[in-house]
Amino acid sequence: MQKKLKVEMKSLIWVYLLVFVVLKCLPSNAFAESSYVLPYPSAMPGSIFYRLNLIREEILRYWYFGDFGGFHFNLKQSDKYLVEAKTLFDYKQYLLAHKALQKSDKYFKEIYPYILSAKENGKDITDKEKILKSASHKHIEELVKIKENVPVVFDWVPEKSSPTTLRLWEALDESIKQRKERL
Repeated sequence: MQKKLKVEMKSLIWVYLLVFVVLKCLPSNAFAESSYVLPYPSAMPGSIFYRLNLIREEILRYWYFGDFGGFHFNLKQSDKYLVEAKTLFDYKQYLLAHKALQKSDKYFKEIYPYILSAKENGKDITDKEKILKSASHKHIEELVKIKENVPVVFDWVPEKSSPTTLRLWEALDESIKQRKERL
């Protein structure tokens, strides 16, 4: 009886080992299409720290001077507001998400003039162009994911004022188009 139990245990161990090896050898799915990493969401609207972040943002605008400084500042802000928009869309806070998406677009539009200025000043911009392309790919990837989970149009009706119609897909399409221009 004990000998039979030992044989069964050995065969069971071999089966587990075989299953483990087979699973390790199978190809795994990769969910991210680009290597560009977006930041973790910072303080969100409604937080007491959100206004402090806005003040800090205005101060930092002057800290990042020069062509490459402006490039990095605007890219960081565009990333930050895209992540904010994504998080707010996930929580169905469409009005706030729409505003965050508009801010992300605004900062994204301001990136390329800094690259052009750097080029005009004789600076090597090849790495900045690669970063911008990678960021554009990642932004498009996230915007497409967002678009899959939001309504085409959303009517936001506040309690004591007139309703606002948000054309979410139009805004997302415009954001995607803007990023595709930088590919």
